[in-house]
Amino acid sequence: MEILEHLPALLLAGSIAGFLAGLLGIGGGVVTIPALFLVFGQIGIPHEWRMHAAIGTSLAVIVATNISSVIAHHKKGGVDWGIVRDWWLFVASGSVAGSMFAKGLKTEELIYFFAILIALLAVKMLLPIEKIKLGTVLPTGLLRFISPAVIGFFSAVMGIGGGSFSVPYLTLYSVPIHRAVGTAALAGLVISVSGGLGYLVGGWDVESLPAGMAGFIHVPSMIVVAIAAVLFAPFGAKAAHALSKTALSIIFGVFLIAAAVRMLASV
Repeated sequence: MEILEHLPALLLAGSIAGFLAGLLGIGGGVVTIPALFLVFGQIGIPHEWRMHAAIGTSLAVIVATNISSVIAHHKKGGVDWGIVRDWWLFVASGSVAGSMFAKGLKTEELIYFFAILIALLAVKMLLPIEKIKLGTVLPTGLLRFISPAVIGFFSAVMGIGGGSFSVPYLTLYSVPIHRAVGTAALAGLVISVSGGLGYLVGGWDVESLPAGMAGFIHVPSMIVVAIAAVLFAPFGAKAAHALSKTALSIIFGVFLIAAAVRMLASV
């Protein structure tokens, strides 16, 4: 199988993605997407659909990583189940809409979209603006529904689990960062399942995709990356609860900047 040639790269990407899923409450898409994009160029996925396949496969992997991450954070009391009960329907609806929207974008447009948004998010985590809060409790009324839908939409377009948006959002409303990270992992599970289904359906009628594809999801790569990611997610969760609030915020911000640079470099 041609995928065996790329096994080391996929295993490394999965291991890093899993660790970051546990550490930061993200699905690791910002790690797996660049790796998958490069691998998919070698296995015959057309350039016009290569980024779509990388994002769809990333979301499928995130299902596995976030299950492992949620379990690890829940054991440490780091998941606010009430927030996700309020969010899940709107997050899911937004992520399905995002996956459908992404099909109409070109690969380069998806890359710029991805890089610019996460660079902006990094600003909140890196600058000393902890005293800036939008409130002491999460919004009620219309914002209660719109915010999670927007998070789901952009997360699906970018192929991430949503932590890159939901962690900064939750901390702006005074949710402690360790609890925000754990809660983001659970919200990301909803995003990855619903968004992944959107990419599965969206790519089903594309005839130029090679064998091994289920819609925009490359199944062999998904399996390899997911196994490695699940094994390493608990180590990331353990590390997260051992770090200070300031250290975790800085790591998150630096990570987002690095991911933005890496994606722009791939254009």
